Amino acid sequence: MAAFECPDCLARISAGRRGAIYGLGSLTTHVHRIKDEISGVMLFMTVIWVVFMLDHVIPLQQYGLEPRSLSGLSGIAAMPFLHSGLNHLVSNTIPLLVLLMLLAGSRARSWLIVLTIGLLSGGLLWVFGRPALHIGASAMIFGLAAFLLVSGVLERRFLPLVISALVGLLYGSTLLSGILPTVNGVSWDGHLCGMIAGILTASWLKPRSQS
Repeated sequence: MAAFECPDCLARISAGRRGAIYGLGSLTTHVHRIKDEISGVMLFMTVIWVVFMLDHVIPLQQYGLEPRSLSGLSGIAAMPFLHSGLNHLVSNTIPLLVLLMLLAGSRARSWLIVLTIGLLSGGLLWVFGRPALHIGASAMIFGLAAFLLVSGVLERRFLPLVISALVGLLYGSTLLSGILPTVNGVSWDGHLCGMIAGILTASWLKPRSQS
């Protein structure tokens, strides 16, 4: 029987084999540009602001994360969307938007990174955090910053390294000072859990060398 060769099919098969080198296959080899994902980033930020406005009508902060409390489990998912006031929200909006844009410009699937960091940081904080009501997107911010820093070093590719260096310049000192229990009312343990989540996520999704 004669073999039928389809150039497009062969190209897709070859791309699939290259993707198999990575731990999650096509989930970590997706290539996109900022403009391709900007709608998702803006939707995410819009939801955070809408939740803040709804909190003035419906008491939503009660759904924040309370470590080792069954009622506080909802905070693992809800925490990034809840903020104590306008200053708290604005101070988180700018760095979160910058980091999400940088992530959107990388080759990783943004939704996968954000979901993994959010659930992992929330889970760690629920298990190890101080007895308090934890709210805010700062754990996500620390997680994204740590992810971009570590993944750039691990991948050793030009664009990730540039992004890693940029994050280091913008937020390096904040990352170090934010995990220290020096300021009352600041969830330093949430920052620490976010950073750990970002590092673990970068290590988990690190491309593996072909054997």
